Amino acid sequence: MFTINIYLRFALIVGSIIIGIVLTIFYGFWYAFPLYLVALILLVGYLMIGTVQSASLLMQKQDIKGAKARLGLTFFPKLLFGPGRSAYYMLKGSFAMQDKDYSAASESFKESEKSKYTSDNEKAMILLQQANLAAMKNNFRQATTLVQKADELNVTESMIKDQIKQFKQALGKSGQMGMQNRMAMAQRGGTKQRRPKMR
Repeated sequence: MFTINIYLRFALIVGSIIIGIVLTIFYGFWYAFPLYLVALILLVGYLMIGTVQSASLLMQKQDIKGAKARLGLTFFPKLLFGPGRSAYYMLKGSFAMQDKDYSAASESFKESEKSKYTSDNEKAMILLQQANLAAMKNNFRQATTLVQKADELNVTESMIKDQIKQFKQALGKSGQMGMQNRMAMAQRGGTKQRRPKMR
């Protein structure tokens, strides 16, 4: 998909407005109208899509630092069009997790989940991110619930299906380990209770 470099977009918006003002002063509004129209179209495009797409492309190239900086150039995320808003908060949550700011990550994932334009594939990815966050906090019950919700969605991408399967297997092992630990603690407690009193 064709995208305009964000810095070029900003330059075109500012340049069109400045030249338009000059033309308006010397020749009248209608001579400057095309430039104002160009600036308006570029501005509306920026407000609707932000820098989410270019940040995602940088993520695909493993340029995490660049992607984070590019996403930061979206100054009005609440004005983004539905899918773009969901993707923005999902990326923001992922960056927060990398920075170990789990509170901010949780808030971003919840904002991403609110979008009514989110597809089942995107919803599943959001739920898996939330499940990963819950597992990192050792809240395996919540993580399991979130993965089950993701599994119930109509997921069409094989990569996401594989991730759900891997999550279920990992959480199953975590649950077994937790059960073994509880049984071991109970056995140790029982051994202590059966110990005869010293005379």
